[in-house]
Amino acid sequence: MDFTEKKLSEQYYFEGRIMKARVDEVELPGGGRATREVCEHLGGVGILPIDADGQVLLVRQFRYPFGELLLEIPAGKLDHGPGEDHYACGVRELREETGCTADEITYLGCIYPSPGFLTEVTHLYAARGLHAGEMQPDEGEFLELVRIPADELERRIAAGEIRDAKTVAAMYRARLLGLLDTRR
Repeated sequence: MDFTEKKLSEQYYFEGRIMKARVDEVELPGGGRATREVCEHLGGVGILPIDADGQVLLVRQFRYPFGELLLEIPAGKLDHGPGEDHYACGVRELREETGCTADEITYLGCIYPSPGFLTEVTHLYAARGLHAGEMQPDEGEFLELVRIPADELERRIAAGEIRDAKTVAAMYRARLLGLLDTRR
């Protein structure tokens, strides 16, 4: 059976710097109609820095929508012009948020953070062979760099203490690919 929904109309209600919100009317596979609320997002990149001792570099920052300090992998939006390369964005965010450069950057694939209404695609990378440098956060960005052993981070993910989707997904994919094994 074909489950495709056909867009009949769209109306934008908000157009901001990083996202737009619209309501679409769609025709359902069975012939009925429904509305779909859609948030269009630029997309982003998250990068999992793993040092030679098997520790992961995370950033602690306040996330306004949740009113909480979160621990998460360094990340950023694809907001440096149309068609920005996600690899270049990951390299930039690694340098800005941790001060590090890396000898090896491995693509971990992409995720759809909330596909029920959000068009955001987040590309994930792992970085190894880290070289320390000075953090260069964006203006208005306040971060604390935190090093945590990979096994401790996994324990905290399993316990529900780490809820950031890109961090959870990057750790799982890195584990599946053997990138957290310090004997490599």
